[in-house]
Amino acid sequence: MYQSVVRIFATTQEPDHQCPWQSEPPEHGTGSGVIIGKGKILTGAHVVANATFLQVQKVSDPDKVIAEVEAINHDCDLALLSVKEPRFMRGVRPERLGPLPRLRDAVSVVGYPIGGEEISITEGVVSRIEVQRYSHSQRNLLAVTVDAAINEGNSGGPVFKDGRVAGIAFQSLVDAENIGEMVPSNLIRRFLEGTKSGKPATVPGLGLVMQRLENPLLRRRAGLGPKQSGLLVVGVEWGSSAWGHVEVGDAILSIDGHRVANNGTVQYDGRFRTGSEVLLGDHFVGDVISIKVLRRGRVLDLTLELKPYVSLVPRSQYDKPPSYFVYAGLVFQPLTLDYLRTWPEWWEKAPPELLHHYYCGTRTKEREEVVVLSQVLADPISVGFEGLDNTTVSRVSIGTSRTPGRGVVPRNLSHLVELLEEAKGVIEIQVSDDSIVALDPEEAREANARILERYHIRRDRSRDLAS
Repeated sequence: MYQSVVRIFATTQEPDHQCPWQSEPPEHGTGSGVIIGKGKILTGAHVVANATFLQVQKVSDPDKVIAEVEAINHDCDLALLSVKEPRFMRGVRPERLGPLPRLRDAVSVVGYPIGGEEISITEGVVSRIEVQRYSHSQRNLLAVTVDAAINEGNSGGPVFKDGRVAGIAFQSLVDAENIGEMVPSNLIRRFLEGTKSGKPATVPGLGLVMQRLENPLLRRRAGLGPKQSGLLVVGVEWGSSAWGHVEVGDAILSIDGHRVANNGTVQYDGRFRTGSEVLLGDHFVGDVISIKVLRRGRVLDLTLELKPYVSLVPRSQYDKPPSYFVYAGLVFQPLTLDYLRTWPEWWEKAPPELLHHYYCGTRTKEREEVVVLSQVLADPISVGFEGLDNTTVSRVSIGTSRTPGRGVVPRNLSHLVELLEEAKGVIEIQVSDDSIVALDPEEAREANARILERYHIRRDRSRDLAS
């Protein structure tokens, strides 16, 4: 029974976002997966994220074999592994995907929880089907809640209904007992279809910041009639799917043919009322969808080409090193959720300014990223600037020793590098507490070599910033 369920052994190495030029020590962990084709294993993206070496083990064979990541979608927490060892498929029948389950359907969660060598089976029923926040990606996507335990090593394993894979276990509810969530089969099917056809492995985003229209006065102010409902647009992310099409003040009446309620929900699959984000999981980047908006009393039908999800502060990122730039002992990097997580209980302990950008910031053409002065490495050139770490760069001015130049807000880290490296006069960097960092570009270039050597930094910048 369940010969298709495998144990995954992952060696991972996380980047160090406090010292972005290096990595954390390697760690070892386990997870679960299920064979769905010849040498193909479906599991959770969080099981193999930042992996440097992978092995899998079948129920029927104690010997491990090497596996590789063939495709991964961090947004919906799914990964497809491949095994080249010919004997791996002996005695195994690949599993098939089933349909999206219904409420009260009986399911079985199968995997290898921490603390045991044998396969574990927990049974329960589907208790909820709606949009949930995925802890791995911080995206709001469709998830299925089951009243069955999902433990650490169990994660990434299959959830069966009537002998077919109904989902992949990916997270448990912290404040509840024996309650877990799975990635539903419709998202799995979309992921596998995209992998086969070479589609981008990401869930697109609209790029809209929206407010519910449950307040009667606010609905009238937006121009909605008694039989209309929708969401009020209060922000549009630059470079997103909606940029250049949707305007602040528009009311979104429908998305992809689904009427949007005043509380932001839609009727999905003819069965579930849940958040409108559910509709994005049915599409790939590059797909075209229609939306209906109310703008200054007129109903407009708009067509959007879906683009990747963007935000001023990127959410969790995996399988890529962080961006950074070291200049005269100043360490700059973009503000990301991974950087915020360097604080224990970051949602309370991180600097309020950085949290405000994360929760409330909107990406604009003038500011694609928030650039952080994350730390100041001690050196004669940086004396007096030590207390300016964890501030953001407000503007950069180039002038003379007595007359500052006109300030420029860096669009992103790459733009900051460009401004500093092209500077011919005295550099003034104003940070978010209004303090000024003054540097002579010639002295800064001379100081860089000794600072990099003193702090054992091989490169003054991440590879993505190399010219």
